[in-house]
Amino acid sequence: MKICVLVKEVPDAAVEKRIDPSTGRMDRSGEKNLNPYDTHAIEAAMQIREGGAVQVDEIVAVTMGPESAVRALHKAVSLGADRSLHLTDASLAGSDVAATGYALSKALETEAPDLVLLGQQSDDGECYTIGAVVADHLRMPSLTQVIKMDLEEGGLRCERQAEYGYDTVQIQLPAVISVGDAINEPRYPSLKAIMGARKKPLQTVAAGEVGIDAAKVGAAGSRVKCGEFHDPPAKAAGQIIDDEDTTETVEKIVAWLDERKLI
Repeated sequence: MKICVLVKEVPDAAVEKRIDPSTGRMDRSGEKNLNPYDTHAIEAAMQIREGGAVQVDEIVAVTMGPESAVRALHKAVSLGADRSLHLTDASLAGSDVAATGYALSKALETEAPDLVLLGQQSDDGECYTIGAVVADHLRMPSLTQVIKMDLEEGGLRCERQAEYGYDTVQIQLPAVISVGDAINEPRYPSLKAIMGARKKPLQTVAAGEVGIDAAKVGAAGSRVKCGEFHDPPAKAAGQIIDDEDTTETVEKIVAWLDERKLI
């Protein structure tokens, strides 16, 4: 079995997220890291390998992003992936979810995985749909919010979170599975794994090398067009009442509430 894990480089959690008004895209100039939700997908792949129910020949981390995204791939490899694939091309910049899903699916076609895993969402755009878009292009069944997976003959028995409780679903392989963060507790990479990550095979491919139609990606090929962005209006300062005279303070508070018809 070959497992491909989709990963993404996102702004670090400590960085304030903002939109660049000149491009209409997220400002990614600050510190970046591996999407934390994708670490659960890597851990799920490792647990399938270590479970022994099926032989996992290879775990491949796959990303689409600028040159800096190799750092996310190094982190993915330090967590257990055997090698990584980096899809990077200037023509991909500005791709929306539909265009990104299409591009990733073309990269995955070159790998022919038996199972594609990814986190339930990205920590920047918080989009939950990329797995379904990829699955549609690959013509594979797809499940989201999966919190438990058991290998069975020819497929997986999955438990997924739903608004009303939990679903148990039997799914045939190959498939695309978006795992929820409740599925496992990702391991910490060892120092040896971190040091050795840069030595693991890393393949860099351009859009044309995997058969991507340039008209279907990038800002021009995206279906979502962003309008104007602006900061929300600043909140008015609150009123501070000093409690010098308790009776007078209570009267002021009651009057304030009465004025706004809150009592």
